[in-house]
Amino acid sequence: MATQLPPPTKKQKVAEAERAREQQHIADSFPPDAGTIRVRFFDESSGDPIGGTFSVAVIDATVKNLELLVNRLLGKESASERIPYRFSLINGSSEGESLTSNIDVVRDLYHSILEPRIKSTEEVINLQCKPQAVFHVRSISRCASSIPGHGQPILAAQFSPASSNRLVTGAGDNTARIWDCDSGTPLYTLKGHNSWVLVVSWSPDASVIATAGMDNTIRLWNPETARLLGSPLKGHTKWIRSLAWEPYHLQLPRKPRLASASKDSTVRIWDVTSRRVEFVLSGHAESVSCVLWGGTGKIYTSSHDKTIKIWDADKGVLLDTLTAHAHWINHLALSTDFVLRTAFHDHTGKSPQSDEEKRIKAKERFVKVATVNGIISERLVSASNDCTIYLWDPASSTKPVTRLLGHQQQVNHVSFAPDGKLICSAAYDNHLKLWNASGAFLFTLRGHVGPVYMASFSGDSRLLVSASKDNTLKVWDCATGKLKEDLPGHKDEVFAVDWSPDGKMVASGGKDRAVKLWRH
Repeated sequence: MATQLPPPTKKQKVAEAERAREQQHIADSFPPDAGTIRVRFFDESSGDPIGGTFSVAVIDATVKNLELLVNRLLGKESASERIPYRFSLINGSSEGESLTSNIDVVRDLYHSILEPRIKSTEEVINLQCKPQAVFHVRSISRCASSIPGHGQPILAAQFSPASSNRLVTGAGDNTARIWDCDSGTPLYTLKGHNSWVLVVSWSPDASVIATAGMDNTIRLWNPETARLLGSPLKGHTKWIRSLAWEPYHLQLPRKPRLASASKDSTVRIWDVTSRRVEFVLSGHAESVSCVLWGGTGKIYTSSHDKTIKIWDADKGVLLDTLTAHAHWINHLALSTDFVLRTAFHDHTGKSPQSDEEKRIKAKERFVKVATVNGIISERLVSASNDCTIYLWDPASSTKPVTRLLGHQQQVNHVSFAPDGKLICSAAYDNHLKLWNASGAFLFTLRGHVGPVYMASFSGDSRLLVSASKDNTLKVWDCATGKLKEDLPGHKDEVFAVDWSPDGKMVASGGKDRAVKLWRH
């Protein structure tokens, strides 16, 4: 008797019906006389053209077909060599013009460009090509471990930049903990703080963990032995809200530096080796909410005095003050945050041997993400209690590039995707919003029924995980803006979430005091 296949499950039937509906919708949504369009491609990092001008049938001008065409032009014929690309419309028609991109091609050229009448079939459509990550992160779908240990709510969590095997968390029980994520067990308890641990941060080379909080001190730990490295860094008079390590490619050999932002209105730059403060950046009038150390040697700080200040990290002097917000600024993000955090570590897990090779690789990764049209440009995005987000290009102007509107309540958190091409904002109106790198609105991510505290992108920039007051995590597809996974499990609010840089795992923690590890 022949083996019979089991009947399809309900989930399979629903997926098949949805797929059939989408295919029918695509077939019906093109006009019968759509004709052809002329397309030209430009490399996003260098601004150079790829090939010449090509005539393409409108009905065939989908993202997948455009990817195949670009790969063929670059000589990548086999499936194993092909790289996925993201396409966006360029304003500017020749190599001599300023090429700026602000409209992403989501599914095909007709619905993104021709139907809204941004361009017509009589014009040449110039497309900017941005390679997406060459590795693919699988969406998390289950809780692999739920680990008790902390005695109070978990307030911060961060994976090691080197691997998903190590995680550090900070909590209201005055301790930080290091976890072995492969076995799902607690590894070390870092004791020493006298009050809540608000911030935890791995150094870019994964050799040191910095913790800070409401006892006004910073403590440095060896992640392999959990030993305290020297005495605490003292100087702040109120609690510390944010930490930022000097990017690895800018560090002097064996002399890393650390910046700390405090409620005492100051930012301090510390020499980690000598335990001394190099500079005190005192220019803000109120509490400093966030500090970032950019890859070009500038430090960015935001404050409750409604301003963003830019400082020279080597001289400790104020360079610029950015003003636009009408209320407290809660958070900042740089387009290069991910590569600065991970330095010379990448998805392959292979690290260079010598310090010089590590520095060269870290700089190469930074330059690759930061270069737009042949110019190194770090973009900055700020989130505020005035319900708005501003996008800045501090290297070219002190005025904002654009204002991102749409949230109905205070915006708590913003982040750039690892490739620098997407911005996510999380707000107290229960929603997240996705924007492209030029500040154009893409999607509103609806699903949470409580304020969204923060979000974290996967390493390939295709997925996003969010943490909310409604006790859940949710995973979103960045290409469609649709909910991919709903992950209940926490018994109370989720304050912290992080997606490991290698994409293998997500960690979350919150008011229920349990660390949860999520996998595919």
